[in-house]
Amino acid sequence: MSNPVNPVQVRTARWSDLNTVVEFNAFMALETESKQLDPDTVRAGVAAVLQRPDLGFYLIAEIDGNVAGQLLITNEWSDWRNNFFWWIQSVYVAPDYRRQGVYRALDAYVRSVALKRGDVCGVRLYVERNNHTAQMAYRNLGMSQSSYDMYEIEFGG
Repeated sequence: MSNPVNPVQVRTARWSDLNTVVEFNAFMALETESKQLDPDTVRAGVAAVLQRPDLGFYLIAEIDGNVAGQLLITNEWSDWRNNFFWWIQSVYVAPDYRRQGVYRALDAYVRSVALKRGDVCGVRLYVERNNHTAQMAYRNLGMSQSSYDMYEIEFGG
């Protein structure tokens, strides 16, 4: 998907994107949460998604053949709606490509594919409370803050 002003191309990730996705995930975790990820664990996690479409899929945004950004889509089944919510995760836009419509192109692609499928009732994501830049970007694309707070418990890793 592209437009004449900014030639952002969006495609599904391939096995050859493994190293880039692993690298982008590490950059994103460090930048947004000051977390150092274990490279072997991230590599295994990304490889699992690339090998098992039931886990989700990565989208890659390119400008002039260079990878500019990525995101991961995972599924959540909604028994209330008898359809899937798609969760956007692992969003990263390389610093040299920020403010050039990369995330906007990824978002438009996600919405287009979700609507065509017919079994996706909505798209959700979570964002760090202090990541105001990302929050503004999501609002500018028509997303709104949900009424849910997120709670979690982590087991290892």
